[in-house]
Amino acid sequence: MPASPLTVLALVDDPALQAAVDRWLAGQERYRLERFEPGQDPVAELERQGDSIDVLLFEQGCLTPAQVQDLRDRALLLPAVVIGVMSGRVDLHEAEVHLPADQLEQLSYNLDAAVSRFLVRGRRGSPEKGGPVGDTGLSDRWRLADRLQGRLGLAGVFYKRDPSRFLRNLPPVDASELLQSLRRTYRDFLVEYFRDPAAANQALESFVNTAFFSDLPITRTIEMHIDLIDGFAKQLKLEGHKGGFLQDYRLALLDVLAHLCEMYRRSMPPDLPIQNVTSAS
Repeated sequence: MPASPLTVLALVDDPALQAAVDRWLAGQERYRLERFEPGQDPVAELERQGDSIDVLLFEQGCLTPAQVQDLRDRALLLPAVVIGVMSGRVDLHEAEVHLPADQLEQLSYNLDAAVSRFLVRGRRGSPEKGGPVGDTGLSDRWRLADRLQGRLGLAGVFYKRDPSRFLRNLPPVDASELLQSLRRTYRDFLVEYFRDPAAANQALESFVNTAFFSDLPITRTIEMHIDLIDGFAKQLKLEGHKGGFLQDYRLALLDVLAHLCEMYRRSMPPDLPIQNVTSAS
């Protein structure tokens, strides 16, 4: 756990959505939630608060194109979670994480993922269209990446998952709600897989983020895939259609497993120096 909570600044206009955000971050020691006041200029507020804000959470459409450009121009980019439709669109920067409004059970896990993605992109020093991300975009102004690294541990949150939020350690009701939310995310991923690859990729990342940070067993992921494909097959049969093409969705499962493997690979800390060991003869 971090020494002090990371501050999340929320820009959410819908009262019902804000209530859901409050619910799913209530009692979280890892994050402290603050809100924009109605009518506040997001750009001016982020500039005023400076390095007291660690993560930006915003409802899709709450930032105008002009405000997004201002944030980029003023190097005010932060780790970000965007609540809204999986459209494949980039709302703020390439390291942002997307989460539909009906899947906020996964919010805390996606906040972890947003910080992790931001730090990874920063270490790579990868610029993006319209402005840089990570260290290249922020270290000169707030040194955000360095500050996050210091508070989360040298290796960042990829290496410091919170066991208390693992699926197996959640209260039964919370675990059931999380699994149902993950199922909705996986269904969104399958529906868009061949139709809209960009939207499918956002759903894929959202699912994998939560699966990794909640330590979802691989077997549960495979079961979820099989159950959904079986459901699609039954529906097609009832409608008088053939479902042979559903076999192609094995590629979708392979994509999920490959992304999960990459996240687990990144979760391995750097190799420690090998010390010479003298064996007793």
